[in-house]
Amino acid sequence: MGRGRVQLKRIENKINRQVTFSKRRSGLVKKAHEISVLCEAEVALIVFSNRGKLFEYSTDSCMEKILERYERYSYAERQLNNNSNDAEQSQEHWTFDYAKLKAKIELLQRNHRHYLGQDLESLSMKELHNLEQQLDTALKHIRSRKNQLMHESISELQKKEKAMQEQNNLLSKRIKEKEKTIAQEVQWQQQSNQQVQADPANFLLSPPIPPMNIGGTYQGDIAPTEARRNDLNLTLEPIYSYMPPRMLPNMS
Repeated sequence: MGRGRVQLKRIENKINRQVTFSKRRSGLVKKAHEISVLCEAEVALIVFSNRGKLFEYSTDSCMEKILERYERYSYAERQLNNNSNDAEQSQEHWTFDYAKLKAKIELLQRNHRHYLGQDLESLSMKELHNLEQQLDTALKHIRSRKNQLMHESISELQKKEKAMQEQNNLLSKRIKEKEKTIAQEVQWQQQSNQQVQADPANFLLSPPIPPMNIGGTYQGDIAPTEARRNDLNLTLEPIYSYMPPRMLPNMS
């Protein structure tokens, strides 16, 4: 008779459990080595005993490289699964959003036609009344905004008018000051002309500036009185030749 099938359950005896662990671990390592040699597979085996002791086996590649490869593969697999799930969820979400947006667009188009006074045959009395109230409210808002813009425009124009008025007043003041200055100059010129016309002899016979003899003495101190009188007569003779006889002075 052959040996019966061993029932898998926890071994209660500690010694038997330790012996069984040692035998099975050795057999597991042997099987891992065989599969790596026969099939050219990379095998990494990690075993922790019930006391926390580590037992490991790896093929010619080191354990770190195999674990790093495992991490990359696991991460890529998880990302692929997540992307697949996300794509399915996104597809469902897009389908729902499309239907929702399509219904909203149809509603907006229908309301737009109603606001334009079109397709009113399907509306009831209550719906027509609500539509009328909405139009009245919209018209009030439009008029309110229009009045606000008009007041702002008027206020801006008034400010510009005030600034232009101030500039105009400043220019008028400058013009008046300029006209006053010109009038004073004209008046002074007229007074000068009147004085010349009233007494031309005094204007023409204004006393000449005495000549200066730089580096010497004044000639009036050297020349005699008669010589000075003759020089004066010679100097005034050309002037008297142009004057009327009644204005000539008595010549001694």
